Amino acid sequence: MIQATGLTKVYGAKAAVDRIEFEVRPGVVTGFLGPNGAGKSTTMRMILGLDRPTAGRVTVGGRRYRDLPAPLREVGALLDAKAVHGGRTAYHHLRGLAAANGIARRRVEEVLDLVGLTEVADQRAGGFSLGMAQRLGIAAALLGDPGVLLFDEPVNGLDPEGIRWIRRLMRSLAAEGRTVFVSSHLMAEMALTAEQLLVIGRGRILADTTMTGFIAANASTHVKVRSPDLITLAPLLTARGWRTAPADRGSLLVYGVSPAQIGDLAHAARLRLHELAVIQPSLEDAFMRLTADSVEYHARSRDVA
Repeated sequence: MIQATGLTKVYGAKAAVDRIEFEVRPGVVTGFLGPNGAGKSTTMRMILGLDRPTAGRVTVGGRRYRDLPAPLREVGALLDAKAVHGGRTAYHHLRGLAAANGIARRRVEEVLDLVGLTEVADQRAGGFSLGMAQRLGIAAALLGDPGVLLFDEPVNGLDPEGIRWIRRLMRSLAAEGRTVFVSSHLMAEMALTAEQLLVIGRGRILADTTMTGFIAANASTHVKVRSPDLITLAPLLTARGWRTAPADRGSLLVYGVSPAQIGDLAHAARLRLHELAVIQPSLEDAFMRLTADSVEYHARSRDVA
């Protein structure tokens, strides 16, 4: 289990992480979500002892990471797939880690096979693609057969087969009773992988709940409306007090109303409808709604002709 109490990290006048408290429990995959600059990477670095908290504490199995007698055997982590000496082969990179932690040589061969790098084990890591580097980083995280695993953006650079593989791997590790903590910006993938969610924004915990509970609390079913008369229909929808949002060209999303209500309104106004589709709420919808006030970097939208 990973446990944080009053965990705080201040850089200058800014609190990157502000008195957060949470538990990451074994047996489930816990997703860690937040906008850029929310404090995710800083939190993970403090768990691993790479950054020292300004206040509070975070423990793994009741102890700080630096107090663990054999860290690699208890905690495996992938934070930066390219943090490897480019001149070393995949095998020798893992062999060096294994030797430093009293891990048998055969375990190196096992994890290389597990992540699909056996055939390139003698190639230098500096020539690896991002996807291959990710697999090597995952192998390093698994090397000590640890009970706690942290992955930061583990699917970066992976092809569709690799994405499916890492998803199944994380779920299988959790099913074995391990603690699996994973951060990602890919909402669709996170929805398929995690059962628990921890959401952070501007350094503070915004939600700590189940995946289904988070979506139910922060998103709702809505209706996609496509019409050649949308310019006339849209003001009629908002005049009823129904919340709308632009979708793709020629369509709107309408919240808190049924397709029948929209259809009746359009019929009464003699307006054409080409599509009325019920859209189920998604993790992305829930995340965007909850973190709207926590986004630090906003790009200007551009209308598409």
